[in-house]
Amino acid sequence: MGKVDAEKIKKAVRDILEAIGEDPDRDGLIDTPDRVGRMYEEIFAGLSEDPTEHIKLFDEPTHSEMVTVRDIPLYSMCEHHLLPFVGKAHIAYITDGKVIGLSKLARIVNAFARRPQLQERLTADIADFLEKELSPKGVAVVIEAEHLCMTMRGVKAAGSLTQTSALRGIMRRDARSRAEVMSLLKGG
Repeated sequence: MGKVDAEKIKKAVRDILEAIGEDPDRDGLIDTPDRVGRMYEEIFAGLSEDPTEHIKLFDEPTHSEMVTVRDIPLYSMCEHHLLPFVGKAHIAYITDGKVIGLSKLARIVNAFARRPQLQERLTADIADFLEKELSPKGVAVVIEAEHLCMTMRGVKAAGSLTQTSALRGIMRRDARSRAEVMSLLKGG
C-alpha cells in the first residue's frame, strides 16, 4: 500500500464542504482541506506500516508464565462511516521461551489500529500476529472502545462500549487459563 494522497484528500474535502452547503473559501474553512489531508496521513499511517518492524524478541527459555499489559490506548477509524472509535487494548500471552519488549505491544496495536478498521478484525489481527511472531503457548487480546458512529449518529448511545476478544492456543483450549486471563484483562 502506498502513501496517502494528501492532494486528492484536500480536493475531496473541498467537494464535501461544498456539498453540505458550506463555502470552502470562508476564513474558518480555507485551510480545512489541507489540515484534513495532513491528519489523514497521520491517522492512516498504519496502511503503510509493517508491524513486524516492532518485533524484538528476547530468549527466556526458563520463563513460561503469563505476561499481561492492560490499558494500551488506541484510536482507529471505523471503515463503515470513517468516524473514530477510541478505547483500550489489553493483551496477555503465555511465553514459550521468547518474550517481547512491553512497549512493542503498544506499537503493534497502533500499527493495526491506524487504518480503516472494524474492531472485531482489529482484535483478531493483533492476536493472530502475536501468535505467529511470538509462537507463545497462548494469546489473548481484549479491546473495549466507544464508537463515535454510535455516539454521534443513529442511536446516539454516548458512553456505550463495545468489547471484543480473541483467544488463541491454550487461552482458547483450556478453561482455567481462559478464566484466569479474562479475569486479569478485565481488571478483576
